[in-house]
Amino acid sequence: MLNADTFVTHQKGFDGSIRNKYEDFYVEEIPEIQPTGEGPNVWIWIEKLGRTTLDVVLDIARDLHISRKRMGFAGMKDKKALTRQWICISNMESDDQFSQIENLNIHGTDFLKVTRSQKKLRMGQLNGNKFRILIRGVDDIAESADTADEVLKKLEITGVPNYFGWQRFGKPRTNTHLVGEALIHNDLKEAVRRYIGNPTEDESQENQLARQAYDDGNLEESLNLMGKGMRYEKMMIRELIKDSKKGDLTDKSYKNALYSLPKPLQRMFVHAYQSYLFNDVVSKRAEMGINSYIEGDIIIDNEEHIVRDKSTEEYQELIDNFTVNPTAPLYGTKVPYAGGAVGEMEENVLKSYGIDKSNFEVPKMPRLGSHGLRRAIRFKVWDASAIPTDEGVLTEFSINKGSYATSVLREVMKRDVV
Repeated sequence: MLNADTFVTHQKGFDGSIRNKYEDFYVEEIPEIQPTGEGPNVWIWIEKLGRTTLDVVLDIARDLHISRKRMGFAGMKDKKALTRQWICISNMESDDQFSQIENLNIHGTDFLKVTRSQKKLRMGQLNGNKFRILIRGVDDIAESADTADEVLKKLEITGVPNYFGWQRFGKPRTNTHLVGEALIHNDLKEAVRRYIGNPTEDESQENQLARQAYDDGNLEESLNLMGKGMRYEKMMIRELIKDSKKGDLTDKSYKNALYSLPKPLQRMFVHAYQSYLFNDVVSKRAEMGINSYIEGDIIIDNEEHIVRDKSTEEYQELIDNFTVNPTAPLYGTKVPYAGGAVGEMEENVLKSYGIDKSNFEVPKMPRLGSHGLRRAIRFKVWDASAIPTDEGVLTEFSINKGSYATSVLREVMKRDVV
């Protein structure tokens, strides 16, 4: 995990790898609500392979000739995985529209069920996700499966450090948080450069050349070199090319380029930098005890409401039952610090990056700023097990929404898991 240093289990890890095949990493959404079977909105239970949720949504909107704003989903699912989730299209009332949706042919995506609902589907409307993940390349499969099962059973008791995984930051091109860092320093030009330019060796030669052309100031050449995988870079650079024909590029030009992106992606940048800092805080807080109450902790329940006025013993009992959790800050302009030693640690982490809460205003693009919030430092894992197979160690578990399966596997394998 990026910027994450602490483990909460002590069993020895083992070698191995995941996602050798996309099908090795299976994710199924645990819905909060189900479609009603009738109504103006169409829900699609999709199975996708090797595609992001946003890619599928954009393709559906394109083929139906509708705004992407009419598309809804509860959560983003991995690209390098076989995943199932609901997607909703609002206000498709006619039978012809329903048939048109049924007959869509979206790359890498199967429609397992198409139905209607009175309600729309919104971000966050899920209870969690079920995972079935095969770890290949394990030397001693039987022994490693026993170790994995032991760790998983321990994690069911303590909880898992709630680190943000690589998906939040991008892999192999890990730059989303760097764009966010530029934004909170109010440097729009640099934010755009870090997204479009800034080539890295982990990318294809084609992409590196396109990014280098951007850094060299050759916008048209950069666009021409961009491959199919650079969909969002193309959106941005077209805006810049359009503005460059009017004169020198300005902050307004870079703002327009950023606003050309889908809103979920725009918001992801500052969120990613917040997540990067959050991982640092969780590492330090986990060293104090991931499932322990410490005087000064800000405690939240499972609906993310602050729980106050309990004794130390009462807080600890609620933590043991997973009714509440200690928190760490996703830093923002208004996020409160904890008290005591925990709060002092939280303040010192932010100071170590040379910033303070006011940086999260992002005055040049206030829509992308953040007030911040408190987030649980751990998450619950249930129905967890590991068994040996001929191909490796097969793990199964369910976790809360917004949590990362790779955080679980990191504890199991005691190494970075992507």
